[in-house]
Amino acid sequence: MPLHPIVTATLVAIALAATLDATPAAATAANPAPARTADAETWNLGDLYPDLGAWEAAFGSTRQQLAGIGACRGHLAESAAVLADCLNRIHTTYRELMRLFTYAYLDRDTDLRDAAAGERFSRAQTLYSQYGEALSFLDPELIAIGATTLETWLATTPALADYDFLIRNTLRKGAHVLSPREEQMLAAAADPLSAVSNTYTVLTNAEIAWPTINLSDGKSVTLRASDYEKYRVSDNRADRKAVFDAFFGAYGQYSETLASTLSGQIKASAFTARMRGFDSSLAQALDVDAIPPAVYETLVREVNANLGTLHRYLRLHARVLGIADPHYYDLYPSPVPQQRTYPIADAREALRAAATPLGPEYGLRLTEALNHNWMHVRPAEGKRSGAYMMGSAYDVHPYLLLNHNDDFESLTTFAHEWGHAMHSLLANTTQPFAKAEYPTFIAEIASIANEVLLYNHLSATAKTPREELFYLFQELQGLRGTFFRQAQFAEFEVATHREIEQGGALSGEKLNRLYGDILKRYLGQAEGVMTVDDAYAVEWAYVPHFYTEFYVYQYATSLAAAYALMEKVRSGGAAEREAYLSILKAGGSEHPYPLLQRAGIDMAQPEVYRAVIRRCNALMDRIETLLAAHPDILPATAVSADRKD
Repeated sequence: MPLHPIVTATLVAIALAATLDATPAAATAANPAPARTADAETWNLGDLYPDLGAWEAAFGSTRQQLAGIGACRGHLAESAAVLADCLNRIHTTYRELMRLFTYAYLDRDTDLRDAAAGERFSRAQTLYSQYGEALSFLDPELIAIGATTLETWLATTPALADYDFLIRNTLRKGAHVLSPREEQMLAAAADPLSAVSNTYTVLTNAEIAWPTINLSDGKSVTLRASDYEKYRVSDNRADRKAVFDAFFGAYGQYSETLASTLSGQIKASAFTARMRGFDSSLAQALDVDAIPPAVYETLVREVNANLGTLHRYLRLHARVLGIADPHYYDLYPSPVPQQRTYPIADAREALRAAATPLGPEYGLRLTEALNHNWMHVRPAEGKRSGAYMMGSAYDVHPYLLLNHNDDFESLTTFAHEWGHAMHSLLANTTQPFAKAEYPTFIAEIASIANEVLLYNHLSATAKTPREELFYLFQELQGLRGTFFRQAQFAEFEVATHREIEQGGALSGEKLNRLYGDILKRYLGQAEGVMTVDDAYAVEWAYVPHFYTEFYVYQYATSLAAAYALMEKVRSGGAAEREAYLSILKAGGSEHPYPLLQRAGIDMAQPEVYRAVIRRCNALMDRIETLLAAHPDILPATAVSADRKD
C-alpha cells in the first residue's frame, strides 16, 4: 500500500517549503529536559507534550499500538463491526503518530545542531515507516471484500461513517492495488527507492564546495542556496552576473552526478508506476487525488499559448530597471525598490485587514489564532531556513515556522503560511480526523488566496504612486514565479519522465539541453526578450521539487484557482464567500476536482487559466498608467517604451 495520503500530503508540503542549510553540530549528551518553553515569538510545544518524558511515553505506547494494527490482518472481511474496529485502531494509532512526529519535527527544526532532537526525529521517522508497512494489508483486503458488501456496510453501520471516503477511494484505486504480499514488498522498498533523493539532499546541502566571490562593495560571500537567493536581487548588475556565474558554475561541476541522482529518482517512480499498472509516472501521480489528465494538459497548453503576456512583463521589468539587453541574471531585482519594513506586529494587522472580504467568522478565527504563540518567528543560529505550516496534530493546533526579518518577502510569507494554518483549522474543526487532511491539489489555494487578498489590500492603501508600483511589480513577480515558472517546471518534468519511460537515458548534457530549450522559450530568447546563457541551463539541478514527482504543477493550478475564487469573493456576496470557505472546511472528505467544480472552478477548462492572464495584463496596464502619469518615478537610465530591441 502506498504511504497514507494524509502523511504523504503533509510531509511533501513541508519538505518543499524549506531548504535545509544548517549542518548538525557534534553530538551532545541527551540529558532529560523539559519541553522548550515559549515566549511571544516562539511556539509552545508544551501544547503537544508537557515534557520529553511525556513524548517518550507516547512513543512507547504508539509503538505497541502497531501490534494491534497487525492483529487486523486477514480479518477485515469478517463483518462490518470488525472493519470499523480495525479502522478505528488504525486511525487512533495514526493520530498519535502524527502528534509525535509533529513534536519531533518542530523541536529539531528550531536548532538543527541539537543531536538529541535529531535523534528523536529519526526515531519518529522510523516509527512512521513501520506504520506504513504495517498498513500494507488494508487496501488489498478492502478491495477483496468488494463494492457491493462495503456499500451495504456503509449504509447500515454508523461506526463506518467517518471512513466512507477512504473506503470508496480505495475501491476506486482497485485496478492498481496489488496483493497483500506485493503491497508489503513495495512498502518495504520505499526506503531504498528514496536513496537517490537522500543522496541529492546530502550532496547539495552538505558536500558541494560552494564558491566564494567578492562583490563590488568588497564584501566576500559564499554562495549557498540562501545566499544565491539573497544576492541575485542585487542592484549591481555585475554582482548579479557574478552570482549566477559562480552559483550555477558550482552545479555545473557536478552535473553528471546530479543527472545520475535525478535519473535514479525518475526510474524509481517509473518502477512503482509500472508495478501498479499505470501507463506513466504522471498517470500514477494524478491518480492519487483523482485529477483528470486534462488538468495538467490544459495548464501547460494555456501557459504556452499566453507566453506573450510573460514576455510583456519581462520587457516592462527590464524597461523600468533601465536595461536594454536583459539577461537571465536580471530577472529578480525589484524595479521599484522600497525601504519600508514590516515587523511581525504590522504583518498581523495587515493580514487581519486584508482578510476582511472572507467575512466576520473567518476574521474572528484568524484574530484569535494570531493571538496565540503558535509561531517560531525569528531566524536563529541552527534554525531551519525557509517557512512552513505543520497542521498534522489534529487535537492541538497548527504550528508555523517562519524566519521573519521584517522585509516584504517576510510579510507575504506570513500571509501565505497563515492561509495554510486557517485551512487546517477550518478542516480540523469541521471534519472528523479520518477526513480532515486536505489533498495536495488544493493545499496551496488558501495560502495563495491570502497573498491575493494581501496584494489587493496593499495596493488599495498605498500612500504614494511609487509604493503602489512596488506592490504591483511584486504581485507580477509572484505570478511569474508561481504560475509561469511552475508550468515551465511541469513541462520539463514530463519531458524527463518520458525520456526514461521510453527507454532513454538522462545525462547532464541532455538535461541541460532539455531544460535550457524550455527555459529559453518561456523567457522569449528567440523573440529578443531575454537572453539565457547556456551555463545557466543547469538550473534543473538546483530544484529539489523534481524529486517529488509532478508536485510543481499544483502550485500553478492552485494559483489559478485562488485568483478565480478571490475574484468571485470580492465581486460577490455571502454565497461566493461560503463557496470558498466550504473548500477549506471540506478537508479530505472529497476529491479536489469535483470539490472545486461545485464552487464554480473547473481546472480542466481554459477559462480559469485565462483569468490569471487577464490579471497579469490588468496589473501591467495599471503600471503603464502610473508611469505615464508620474514619469519621474523611472530611473534616469530607464529605457524608452518606444525601443524595439
